[in-house]
Amino acid sequence: MKSADDQVLEDEAGYQDDEESFFQHIDLLQKHGINMADIKKLKSIGICTVKGIQMTTRRALCNVKGLSEAKVDKIKEAAGKLVTTGFLTAFEYSEKRKQVFHITTGSQEFDKLIGGGIESMAITEAFGEFRTGKTQLSHTLCVTTQLPGERGYTGGKVIYIDTENTFRPDRLRDIADRFDVDPEAVLDNVLYARAYTSEHQMELLDYVAAKFHEECGVFKLLIIDSIMALFRVDFSGRGELAERQQKLAQMLSRLQKISEDDCRSWSWNDFPGRSKEAHWRAHSGSCIDHPHQPEEGKRGNANCQNI
Repeated sequence: MKSADDQVLEDEAGYQDDEESFFQHIDLLQKHGINMADIKKLKSIGICTVKGIQMTTRRALCNVKGLSEAKVDKIKEAAGKLVTTGFLTAFEYSEKRKQVFHITTGSQEFDKLIGGGIESMAITEAFGEFRTGKTQLSHTLCVTTQLPGERGYTGGKVIYIDTENTFRPDRLRDIADRFDVDPEAVLDNVLYARAYTSEHQMELLDYVAAKFHEECGVFKLLIIDSIMALFRVDFSGRGELAERQQKLAQMLSRLQKISEDDCRSWSWNDFPGRSKEAHWRAHSGSCIDHPHQPEEGKRGNANCQNI
């Protein structure tokens, strides 16, 4: 007979093995004739897995300094040998989906409303009016991500990108006390960065991708609070609207690819937007529509859960 503690240890080991087997590090390309110098160039733009190469167009790879079309074709060919391309059966895909985990928000009722918590391998957007608790939710997730959960989830570290200077470590200490965990350990497990421009925000994503692979399986959540603020500052007026939409779409695509590639959970925190970008942001991930007072004669976003 196995004790309960032995069973828990086996479950945790199995979870970690499944997670590690999901990754195919880009260094494996060396076995297929790709030199280390070219691999380092790929890492410099945030491509750290073989799957990440498949998610990047040839045109984008050719824009990397030092990578010619011939080299890109060779890299693509090598990646194709390591990653299965084409279709999967629904059963095979369901097996992959078993790697998905949920991070609790700290509220059982809230978790029920959003399907069990913040889901990994996905983008979750929280938006609403001022003072509806979006930043507070982000701070709470910094703590709850570190707590053990169901299905062998052992907790992990968090990366927090702050675009509006609203991050406060003292909040984390108070939330840690609520969950009866060491406040200093909680703070030590949160990696913080302040973004000052939309370009800087995008550059930080390259660092995030590299960090996830440098400490494989350690980081479980990325929080961006908020994703739209710097775009509104850097691109103003109708004359720059098209460029803003394009840049924002590129960031959404980058986030989606990294979230699928790295098996991590992502959370956005944004202000309300009844604008065009709000429509297609809703198609890029799940949404959490925070409570607000709707204007007379207007309806809420049908793609989001009102809470």
